[in-house]
Amino acid sequence: MNTSMFYGRKRSQAVDTGLVLPCDNSEDELDASDEENEEDRLVNEGDIDEESDHESDQGAEQTHEEEEEEPPFIKAKDLTWRAVTKTIPPVPQWKASLPLPLEVKAPVDYFRQLTQEATENMVTQTNLYASQCDINKPFNVTSKEMEQFIGIAQYMGIFSFPTTRLYWSTAARVDCIANTMSVNRWETIKRYLHFNNNEKQVPAGHPGYDRLFKLRPLLTALKSSFNTVPMQEMLCVDEQIVPFKGKSGIKQYNPKKPKRWGYKIFVLADCHGIVHNFKVYTGTITQAEGMPDIGASGNIVLQLCAVIPKNQSFKLFFDNWFCGIDLQVQLEKMKIHSVGTVRPSRLPNCTFSDDKIMKTKGRGAFEEKVTKHDGVSLRAVKWHDNRSVHLLSTFAAAHPTTKVKRWDKKTQQMVEVERPNIVSIYNKSMGGVDLLDSMVALYCTKVRSKKWYHRLFFHMMDMPMVQAWLLYRRDSTSSGVDQTEQLSLLAFKSEVVSCLCKTDSFCSKRGRPSLSVQAGLDLKRRRGPTAPVPPAPVRLDRIDHWSVYSENRGRCKYPGCNGIIKVKCMKCDVFLCHTPDRNCFFSFHTK
Repeated sequence: MNTSMFYGRKRSQAVDTGLVLPCDNSEDELDASDEENEEDRLVNEGDIDEESDHESDQGAEQTHEEEEEEPPFIKAKDLTWRAVTKTIPPVPQWKASLPLPLEVKAPVDYFRQLTQEATENMVTQTNLYASQCDINKPFNVTSKEMEQFIGIAQYMGIFSFPTTRLYWSTAARVDCIANTMSVNRWETIKRYLHFNNNEKQVPAGHPGYDRLFKLRPLLTALKSSFNTVPMQEMLCVDEQIVPFKGKSGIKQYNPKKPKRWGYKIFVLADCHGIVHNFKVYTGTITQAEGMPDIGASGNIVLQLCAVIPKNQSFKLFFDNWFCGIDLQVQLEKMKIHSVGTVRPSRLPNCTFSDDKIMKTKGRGAFEEKVTKHDGVSLRAVKWHDNRSVHLLSTFAAAHPTTKVKRWDKKTQQMVEVERPNIVSIYNKSMGGVDLLDSMVALYCTKVRSKKWYHRLFFHMMDMPMVQAWLLYRRDSTSSGVDQTEQLSLLAFKSEVVSCLCKTDSFCSKRGRPSLSVQAGLDLKRRRGPTAPVPPAPVRLDRIDHWSVYSENRGRCKYPGCNGIIKVKCMKCDVFLCHTPDRNCFFSFHTK
């Protein structure tokens, strides 16, 4: 398997295109990679295309490395830690609940619910930009054409050809793409694709300058739709890396990543990967509104958590780049309880045994200490497995412990290792963003472009697609639908893009008829596979469903009918009875 198609942490890569199970990584424990914050992400290649970006930042290319300096406010604390043994604090009860779904909607409805506002804005701004480029040549793209453009781009993530024109070529033609829109029209939409009015952009260096101005309406629309999704109890904050090697002032460089160049996105998601909030990193992180300044890593968490309902006892998880005492204290004041791996330098006056001493005690050794700051109780735990790791929490403790199996190199057999409860909770709930990354990478859109905002746009279309599938699976499970009967990610995406490309539209086959048709030859053809039935949103939209006669006969597709007829639907491309005795054509398009 090509590893360049996947990215995410190694412990979240066991993702099937079908069923997604809860992130119970009980056997994949924390090790030194969490302590060093080195996430093994396998990502796509950078983007290159024929067209140039006349709207991108033209100055010198700027890159930013992930800052590792410790915030100065940590060193100023005067905390007193005391050791505790076998104390089990009460776990705060979650006061919210997920609403029960009224019904399981069609897959395309989940996707449109998340992207409808963004699509309408894209139509307006694309037409405006085309008129600004040449007022004598109006573009007039419609909402349906924009949906078809998005659908074709999503299809390209499924088939994965090296260049876009191959989908329309004679040698490698893909009918579901080529029959939807001509290659010239698709490339023209891609050329004029826009999300904001350039005339309103504030020049660089002036107050109010926004480095994401070109994408701001798209990001705002998607963020507002993600904010309305009901939340589960367990949430996590982590970062995404969208690989990109073109010119962009917000592109980041991190030498510790497998793909060192790309855009960085901070994401708030639940343990299954459902996104509730996100923020694209542009080089600076400002103070959260109405909150104290606790450093860049803490400020970004407070900004993302602004959408979490207060006083509902949600549980939040993050890694050691974000975690700190000030952050957990501020979250606890909002009744958002948290757990995170933490760097020892962010625990002032907290002295644990040295790593060498912990190693002599053996795998499974741990120490726990507690302190109180600003009225909030904090617990720090150091646990030694392969190496030592530190964790900090406002509600979880080391006890009760559990036993996990580990491979012992010396004895060459499996042994049982004691594991603190705080580690179990963290491993079970932390991998939501990494799980989302791996699912997005399975069928990510591979449309190459030099325009810096195109790469982010296609990523922002892939993320709602996975989000829609996760919401569909959640509603299906809540409605009692068996997991074996639920659509896999590939089947779900295929049905959505089929609806986007076909709903309210019909495209006749282009080009000359074949030589056999021109010569009037009735050549025998091998019997192929059964014609697929179109999705319900296409079948029931009552637009462009015309009955035509076919030269060949076929079996009626209406359930329960075995008629052999020549009448077929032009749009659905299936045979249907349309006789004085039976009108399957009408029933097929109304029921």
